[in-house]
Order: sequence, then C-alpha cells, then structure tokens
Amino acid sequence: MQPKATQQERHQIRQDEIITAARHCFRASGFHAASMSQIALEAQLSVGQIYRYFTSKDAIIEEMIRRIIDSRIAEMEGKTQTQHLAQVLAWRQTLSQDDDALMLEVAAEATRNPRVAAMMEEADTRMYETACAHLKKTHPHLDDDRVRCGVEIMATLMEGTMLRSLTPQKCDPTQLHQMFQDIMQMLFAEK
Repeated sequence: MQPKATQQERHQIRQDEIITAARHCFRASGFHAASMSQIALEAQLSVGQIYRYFTSKDAIIEEMIRRIIDSRIAEMEGKTQTQHLAQVLAWRQTLSQDDDALMLEVAAEATRNPRVAAMMEEADTRMYETACAHLKKTHPHLDDDRVRCGVEIMATLMEGTMLRSLTPQKCDPTQLHQMFQDIMQMLFAEK
C-alpha cells in the first residue's frame, strides 16, 4: 500500500497538471488567446480551482518559464565542452521542441505584455549569468569581458538556430559543424 500524499505533494501534482494543460493551450492558441476557461477545461478543473494554485494567467506563464529555464540550466551545467555546442547548432538539436515553441510564444507575448517582457528579461538574466559562470569555470583563462561577450554570441547563435529550425536546413550540417567548431575555437582559445 502506497503512503498517502501530503498536502504539499498534492498541491505540486495539481500545479503540474495545470502547467501541462496551460502548455497545451498556449501551443494551440498562443498566450494572448488562451483563456483561463480553456486551461481549466483542459485541466478538467473549474477556473476557481485554478485560481487556488495560480493567481493569474501571468503566474502560470511565469511558472512555465521558470521550469523551462531550470531545465535548460540543468542541461548546461551537465555539459563540460563548448565543442558540444557546435554539434547542437549544426544539427539543430534541441532539448525540447515544445519548450522552444513556447519560448517563441513568450517572445511574441513580451512585445504586447510588459509583465511577460519582465519575465523574459528575468529568465534571460538567469541563463546569461549561469552561462557566464559555467564558461568561466570551463575556460578559466578567459577574462570576464571575454566571457560575457562569448556568452552573448552563443546565446545569439542558439536563439537564431531555434528560429531557423522552423524552416528546412539549407546546407550540410557536417560543414556547418566544422564552421561552428572554428567559431568556438576563436571565441574560447587562449590568446
């Protein structure tokens, strides 16, 4: 017989169910068009029940973003070589196409909603600071300015690749891989 879930565990399970339902609705309708009623229907709850777990749709979006960023940070911290990044970029690999699509929705919503823009800025700051610390640890010879610039370039490459993945790849990934390796070498080699 399984032990009965604690109130905190039940609360977490319900939040997870709401986030899962919201992700589905956001993917189908976008943040702007997805309503709390749609999310409630998808989660098989009443709107009132959702408000017991999240104060607003923005709070749901904020939690969803936090979870995506937590996942990306955990993946980043598990990697030790920037050479892996060249492979990811060349073959347009992703941790989660669903997360990528939702983050594109975040970017679109941020153009209309200052609260979501602030969430996006906070998420970007977390990713940026973590990437800087990780890069400094793996490449201690780099000065702080070089680390910050390197992370900015890597973020631009990653985000651009995420957007480019919406269209068919137009060149050989093997050749791209070599070019990205050359870029990583240039960015992180000792001078």
